[in-house]
Amino acid sequence: MLAVTLSARDRDARGATIPRTPPPARTPRDEHALQPPTPIDPSRDANPRAGGEAPSAPADVDAASAPRGERPRPPEPTAARALVAAAATTAAVTAVSYAAPAAATTAAVTAVSYAAPASYAGTLVGLTFLAATFWLVLRYDEVTIRDHGLSLGGILEPVPLSAERLARAALRAVAWASLAAAIVFPPFWLGYRLYWAATSPFVLRPPSADEIAAQLLVVALPEEAFFRGYLQSALDRVFPPRVRVLGARLGPAWLISSAIFALGHVLTIQHPARLAVFFPALLFGWLRARTGGVGAPLLFHAACNLFSLTLARGYGLSP
Repeated sequence: MLAVTLSARDRDARGATIPRTPPPARTPRDEHALQPPTPIDPSRDANPRAGGEAPSAPADVDAASAPRGERPRPPEPTAARALVAAAATTAAVTAVSYAAPAAATTAAVTAVSYAAPASYAGTLVGLTFLAATFWLVLRYDEVTIRDHGLSLGGILEPVPLSAERLARAALRAVAWASLAAAIVFPPFWLGYRLYWAATSPFVLRPPSADEIAAQLLVVALPEEAFFRGYLQSALDRVFPPRVRVLGARLGPAWLISSAIFALGHVLTIQHPARLAVFFPALLFGWLRARTGGVGAPLLFHAACNLFSLTLARGYGLSP
């Protein structure tokens, strides 16, 4: 046994040394208990508002739990979802088309008026397409909007608008639409004259500013946003394009969206000739794939309608 050295206080009055019991041996648990506490990392409890970074969210966070101020991402597209959305929107547009002459909301509360003129039908149809596009695409983040070709130079993105980007996108859309018109309109004019047996002299009666604005904003924008922006893009994700046509990668989505576009036209006005819009829809879809956005097909779509209207009036076939 080791001797223990004692101080003067450990001796009794007689000067004898009092033996002391040695301390027990340390156990591993005691060794661990005597370790100094682990220092706390200040960055773990940093307040984001005080300059620290907020903890990152898990990778599998769903759209509903996106941080406040940021738009969520949409669910992955499927063929069923895209086709159901197209069918529902087409059915709604058809219903609106027939109900517009008799259904409109009054200036107060929820009463329904039955005196709305038929001229409101086109506006209601356009609003239906825009509402569907907003719900399916535009309410999400800028990446989703850009993937569907609906940026329009940043106008429809939830980010600050850049004048340079907007001008560049507008010039690109005008250039492609003008090129398509220069190629398509001359043979279309010849075919128009032959089909309608137009022999009277042509008198130019250009469309008014109101008609141009209506074709751009009420007809072309809603239809291109839905059919080429949402539907063709969503189906491209399901059925990847495998064929390249004049620089544009095309696939089943190009044909399916054009067919549904034609079906919607014949449902609103039941005449077989309305199915012919399938062919210009192919051009609109090609422009969407070639340019990566709906700006060029939007302008070309409106130009086609205005050109047809000008020919009909010029040859006396339409008032």
